[in-house]
Amino acid sequence: MNQVGLKAVDEAIANGVDLDGTAIPSKMLNLYNKIMFEENKRKRSGVKKSMRNRCVKTGSKHFDKDTLNSMLIDAGWEGLKEKEITFFYG
Repeated sequence: MNQVGLKAVDEAIANGVDLDGTAIPSKMLNLYNKIMFEENKRKRSGVKKSMRNRCVKTGSKHFDKDTLNSMLIDAGWEGLKEKEITFFYG
């Protein structure tokens, strides 16, 4: 199994097998699927806000706050909010 990127995680979940080859417990899969089912029913108002949220959540794992803040602003989004800085960098 390809173990790089978001698709690897999605494939592992779909197969019920973790990236190390161990089975994902059925209670974990059931809860995950239940939550994702509800999330998929949620009405959406636009894509750009979701894109920004994903950039902040994932970008905070790869970039320091000043770099990510500058990148967001350069792309046309608002910079990091104080609550995002506290949550992801605090």
